[in-house]
Amino acid sequence: MKKNKVLLFYNPNAGNGLFKNNLDLIIEKFQKKRLFVVPVRADRKGILNEVLKDLNPKEYKKIIAAGGDGTINIVVNAMLNHKIDLPLAIFPSGTANDFAYYFDLPHDIESMMRIALDENYTYTDIGKVNDKYFINVAAMGFLVDVSQKTDPNVKNTLGVISYYLKGVQEIPNIKPIPVKITSDEYSSEDRIYFMLVMNGRSAGGFKRIAPKAEVNDGLLDVMLFKEMPIIELPPLLFNVMTGQHHENKNVVFFQTKKLRVESDQFVSTDVDGEKGAEFPLDIQILPKKLKINTLYNNMEGSRW
Repeated sequence: MKKNKVLLFYNPNAGNGLFKNNLDLIIEKFQKKRLFVVPVRADRKGILNEVLKDLNPKEYKKIIAAGGDGTINIVVNAMLNHKIDLPLAIFPSGTANDFAYYFDLPHDIESMMRIALDENYTYTDIGKVNDKYFINVAAMGFLVDVSQKTDPNVKNTLGVISYYLKGVQEIPNIKPIPVKITSDEYSSEDRIYFMLVMNGRSAGGFKRIAPKAEVNDGLLDVMLFKEMPIIELPPLLFNVMTGQHHENKNVVFFQTKKLRVESDQFVSTDVDGEKGAEFPLDIQILPKKLKINTLYNNMEGSRW
């Protein structure tokens, strides 16, 4: 059976509308290569699961996710839940596009299409929190509250700056969270402001949040931002912006394949910008679980 179809899942509300305005052009370009686009609009929750449960992978060349990290997260979760083993191409058109940033994926539509039409790939690890997968980051605490309180319209207008503005506004309300961390590399009971478990390198537009991270090294990069005097928080946020926070006395950093996080309080959680699971959290890495369309072929897993 000939693989001459491409499933295109797109979020019409993501970012600045770049993708929505070029949908017909994309269909035209693929048809010229004898690839027929099957568009699926992200207009309601669960629509992609309905499509994938009846999809015949033998008819499809690949899947394209057009949107931000949240859209990619929805696609990856649906693919893995339905055991769809197809390459994934990414058209970054969200607010921060952190996962796409790792691969240096372009933001102009012509370059996006050129990469998606080529056959260059890189394997990527996938994280898992309880029964939900993530591509880039699982987060909990203060940063999650900032993201979830930021107006979507403001995100689309101001982009990453909106997170900074909201973060500064919320600092007076910050409260520490008691957590118990269990892993082979680090175990303790701490009081933290927030915690990040990274597969990629950037989160919320902070480009150097996990500068040592590799998406295909079989490891998670974990950062605990511990309770501290409020006066020490602004310098720490500056360290985060410059990628120097690993040296800050209030930050614990370690790499691991799996960990468990517990708390006796309610803690907001987030995976790739979407609402996350409830505590306790069992977090693990699934090595080289997915094949991503990239600018260059990098199947051996060397540093990007």
